[in-house]
Amino acid sequence: MTHQPTRRFFSLSAILALSGVLVATVATNARAVTIPTVPVGNLGNAADPLTGNLYGSVSYDYRIGTTEVTNAQYAEFLNFKAASDPLALYNTNMGSSARGGITRSGVSGSFTYSTKTNMGDKPVNFVSWYDAIRFANWLHNGQGAGDTETGAYTILGGTATPSNGLSITRNAGATWFLTSEDEWYKSAYHQPSAQGGDSDDYWLYPTASNSAPTVATANSVGDISNPGANVANYLSGADWNSQNGNVTTVGSAGPLSDSFYGTADQGGNVWEWNEALISGSFRGLRGGSWFGSANELRSSFRGYNLPTLENSYNVGFRVATVPEPSTLLLGALGMIGLLWWSKRRK
Repeated sequence: MTHQPTRRFFSLSAILALSGVLVATVATNARAVTIPTVPVGNLGNAADPLTGNLYGSVSYDYRIGTTEVTNAQYAEFLNFKAASDPLALYNTNMGSSARGGITRSGVSGSFTYSTKTNMGDKPVNFVSWYDAIRFANWLHNGQGAGDTETGAYTILGGTATPSNGLSITRNAGATWFLTSEDEWYKSAYHQPSAQGGDSDDYWLYPTASNSAPTVATANSVGDISNPGANVANYLSGADWNSQNGNVTTVGSAGPLSDSFYGTADQGGNVWEWNEALISGSFRGLRGGSWFGSANELRSSFRGYNLPTLENSYNVGFRVATVPEPSTLLLGALGMIGLLWWSKRRK
């Protein structure tokens, strides 16, 4: 650097300083949990006209979790926020049920959490709607010691069931959040006809198909053993009283079974909570599960349950995000600075 003119050196130093801010920001907000996401574009798309559903119209770009939240991701959340667990973020069925994936050790005040063998990459289950939005708040607040009661959602009362539970809506400026029903629906079923989709821009199933998916089979570690096009983890014609179904490794049906936008398992595996408030007392569920029929995977099927529901082995959730304005600004400034310095060197 000593052979460069002083003026140019100071310009580069300023850029490096900006880069230092970026690095420091990342270091300060070190993430224990990484949520892979895919972009959902085609903003301003029309709603699905099928049978008057009118779901799926979203006027903005966003990113959605490529998979359902996994046991490994949720266990990290518990290790940060549930040492004593006054909010009942852990359900003991996670440990005792063969279909749960997280064990708890120790005593209240020093609880620790671990994933079961071969269950880390399975979707978390036995979670209430309130657990899901508290996880989203934690992501919004930078993870670690980040708060679970404020951020994307304002949760009042300090108890597992909030005092304002049925009036909770997403706050402006949320950067991580539980999907709205339209966000979930679009990422699952939408594909413009101009980009190879169905004539009305929506598929019936979230595997980019109008035909019911092939029923998944699983190997000894719970990976789908028949990956390929249009495969999903659900029951078809099985006896529900004697079936031996289970959750499977997220994404293991393979990319040919993904939605147009690249999401996995929006059909089957576990039902997924969304933000919809239905009939004043229930919260929305979409996508069906391993313990359900092909009909429940269809775009026309709208599920729901009480937001306190936590003891279900086939209910989980998926999160979505929009970039933080500060991150966008710093990234843009950094790019402008680097382009300017590159031009000065020529």
